[in-house]
Amino acid sequence: MLFSTTPISEKRSKFRASLQSGKLLRFPGAFSPYVSLMVERQGFDGVYLSGATIANDLALPDIGLTTLTEVTQRAKAITRVTNLPSLLDIDTGFGEVLNVARTIQEIEEAGICGVHLEDQINPKRCGHLDNKGIVETSVMTKKILGAVKGRRDKNLLIMARTDSRASEGLDAAIARAKAYVDAGAEAIFPEALQDEKEFERFRKEVKVPLLANMTEFGKSKLLSAKTLETLGYNIVIYPVTFFRLAMKAVEDGLKETKSKGTQEGLVGKMQTRQELYDYLQYERYGEWDQEIFNFKI
Repeated sequence: MLFSTTPISEKRSKFRASLQSGKLLRFPGAFSPYVSLMVERQGFDGVYLSGATIANDLALPDIGLTTLTEVTQRAKAITRVTNLPSLLDIDTGFGEVLNVARTIQEIEEAGICGVHLEDQINPKRCGHLDNKGIVETSVMTKKILGAVKGRRDKNLLIMARTDSRASEGLDAAIARAKAYVDAGAEAIFPEALQDEKEFERFRKEVKVPLLANMTEFGKSKLLSAKTLETLGYNIVIYPVTFFRLAMKAVEDGLKETKSKGTQEGLVGKMQTRQELYDYLQYERYGEWDQEIFNFKI
């Protein structure tokens, strides 16, 4: 009701086991606790917490302006209500090696099952924009080592993201991925691969679990779940998809309400009060206090 019923330790161990199943895990972006409830009900495998949507929801661009406190608070709010495993974007780790270690410990307490750490310099940017700056491989490997050393729960998954494909080429991105695995990364997120052949090559060369980012308006072709599973990928994320859908619906609703002076024409597009209360399990709160739920809709 108020919290998920699955212990964090169980979420993490099941997540790790599922990465070895040969099945593609689908993680939609959940930008709020309520959205994570919807993701779970629709039968997805996990929830993804995008650094971009956390920033965008604060009316900030995705350039590393969010703080560890802001991200941890949102992560905790989301993970506490869903029984699904969660994967969190921690950007560049909120600082240098010691900062990364502290980030990992704060995230552990928030109930996250896995994180990915990227090799961009600050100010960072969306992985599908041009002119990204990349740190030296040695700098990133030290951060990965810091993350692994800072981790207390060995079931918290440490994933490394490389943004080097755009600036250094595919061969260099693969070489970086291998170096990151040697440093302790347990999974790799190759950002902004350009076509199916590049996804296939990465899978052939890198032996740990791989994540595919299927974000709209980016450099990667939007491959189907079936295709990605055939290619041997382990996780696919849809980081901003549902934030974009929601914001477009809000914008259109505002325009119509402003122009027509009423929201009456929008009612058929809305989630009903009954549907809202169903997701919130409103009726169950009456088990604690009969004055809370003592009505009919």
